[in-house]
Amino acid sequence: MRLSTTVFGDGPRTVGLVHGLGQSGALWEDFAAPPAASGCTVLAVDLRGHGDSPRGSSYLLDDFAADLVDTLPTGLDVLACHSLGGSIVPRAIGELAPKRALYLDPGFRLALPTSGLRARLFWAAPLVSLLISALGRRDQQRRAAAAHTPRTRELTARAKRDFDRRMIGEVYRDIAHHPFSAAAPEVPSTVVLSGEAEAVVPADLAADLVRHGWDVRRLPDLTHEFWLENTPQDHRSRPLLTGTARWCRCEHAC
Repeated sequence: MRLSTTVFGDGPRTVGLVHGLGQSGALWEDFAAPPAASGCTVLAVDLRGHGDSPRGSSYLLDDFAADLVDTLPTGLDVLACHSLGGSIVPRAIGELAPKRALYLDPGFRLALPTSGLRARLFWAAPLVSLLISALGRRDQQRRAAAAHTPRTRELTARAKRDFDRRMIGEVYRDIAHHPFSAAAPEVPSTVVLSGEAEAVVPADLAADLVRHGWDVRRLPDLTHEFWLENTPQDHRSRPLLTGTARWCRCEHAC
């Protein structure tokens, strides 16, 4: 499936951006501004069932990955992803062959039951179960939203309105039953973890990534949606701007 793509900038170097569940390519607007201004063309896709991309009959991780291969050019200078995007990119990175990859709180491993009675009860009504699980994040979500610009809040509301909610159970089930296993990265890769990263990259997995040659960094004061806080006006964005500026500004490649 060819995906709808938002393009920022028109420079000779290329950056690909892959969003998380319930979001859209347009939400990368602030994050994409520095590399676009530095001479990069930034391509932010809408995953299937999100934004302006078509809805799908299936929402398995391999389907999402095939869409990326159909849409993005091979040999990107940087391929960056967040959350669900981090579950998808490893399945496409071999074919896309970017020079570098950046993972922001990637959905590598979810703390969800996969066997036994608890799993049967959980997956009998996954939307209800996931809603209950999400209630514990309400304070963090409010804190994150307070750090967003009015434009970001507008784009977030639009993305949530447009995405196909039928995918939620299928996506979470696929990630839970097919967690990411640490191995040597196919391309030089950096993982940036927020204070909420334990839900998607547990400490033991983060340690395994380091042992296998991944560059793992932590921004413990920020929330899971920290890439949306990447605005110069927000003092909480400073760790992101300083700790990963060479990525955000495409200084490695552009």
